[in-house]
Amino acid sequence: MIVGMITAAGCGTAGSNKKTDMTREYTKGTYGYDKIFLEKNNISTIELTDPISGSRVLLAPGLQGRVMTSSADGDSGLSFGWINYKLIESGEQNTQFNPFGGEERFWLGPEGGPFSIYFRKGDEQVYSNWKVPDVIDTQPFEIVSAGKDKTEFSQNFTVTNSTGTSLDVGVERTVKLLSGTEIMSALNVSLDGSVKYVGYESVNRITNNGTEAWTEKSGFLSIWMLSMFTPSSSGIVFIPFKPGSTAAMGKIVSDDYFGTVPPDRLVVRDDKIFFSIDGKFRSKIGISPERALPFAGSYDPDGKTLTILWFSLPGTPGPYVNSKWGNQDNPLKGDAVNSYNDGPVEDGSIMGPFYEIESSSPAAFLKPGEKMTHVQRIFHFTGSENELNRITEKIFSLKLEQITASLKK
Repeated sequence: MIVGMITAAGCGTAGSNKKTDMTREYTKGTYGYDKIFLEKNNISTIELTDPISGSRVLLAPGLQGRVMTSSADGDSGLSFGWINYKLIESGEQNTQFNPFGGEERFWLGPEGGPFSIYFRKGDEQVYSNWKVPDVIDTQPFEIVSAGKDKTEFSQNFTVTNSTGTSLDVGVERTVKLLSGTEIMSALNVSLDGSVKYVGYESVNRITNNGTEAWTEKSGFLSIWMLSMFTPSSSGIVFIPFKPGSTAAMGKIVSDDYFGTVPPDRLVVRDDKIFFSIDGKFRSKIGISPERALPFAGSYDPDGKTLTILWFSLPGTPGPYVNSKWGNQDNPLKGDAVNSYNDGPVEDGSIMGPFYEIESSSPAAFLKPGEKMTHVQRIFHFTGSENELNRITEKIFSLKLEQITASLKK
């Protein structure tokens, strides 16, 4: 059993007021399968549902109110979130990090550098010393309210950074399932009746609950949202960016997190970045706030599934935390949006495989009592290539065939 899980409510009771049908069998890869799996393994969930579209979102209060998965077509629909079945089924916990999975989880930055909250003061910033704070790994968020299409969470805690400074933090997180009308309005698109969809919005807010300001000298935080999805052999992440000279705006994409990404896995064409998410090669990319636009997407041509991520982005680029481990030239020269492709590490083992799209808030220089908010929306669409192409052309000025051909030689 997962320590810290909220066990009072069965799967689906808070959102849909229905118990899961444990007698029905679902194919692995479907939403129904994952919902039953989580319940069988004592992970309590809240389900948000839309009876009109059949879209569903499954939340885990005991895991910081993260979105474990979602569906565009009820229990029988595809399960869009990646879930670590092996770890959850084991019932074990790692003192360093527990990658339970989930298609949207709340974290805090910076991960590395002089103000990291993942390394203790004086420790070399190497993997053996890295530890995810329990409050964003295994501990629950409290349920403030829960309805059929929206749930609010909160939590208060303290984290200590690599300088030894303690930061008192308040978190408020609200996840709302979006209706078809709200999705079309948010993306300024029309949806054909043949397209299945699910979309949700999370509003994430942190408060300085302490008596001292968060500063460039004492330390600061950022809101960091990470979305884990199941990879595809032909899957591609695509990220638009602001064009301009390197001298004026800096490099287009950071590609050296785990060694330089090979050119057959990362391509820049015009004002778009294309990145392989096949789950076979560990790599990560990032786009600076000077280059970032508030959208990113991925497309799986095998499953004809389109995923779009939107995140709040200030009109004027500000400082973003630098999460690279070790010494840094500038702790406030970080990325606004990232993507990660999982793959084997040196000993041949692999955590997933999965892929991630990530968004971050600017650095939070907050006085006591001040707040910062970061909003993220995730949309999934399944349907014919013609209809999905209409969506990518409208939002990204990009044809599906351009996406699928982007990494071909």
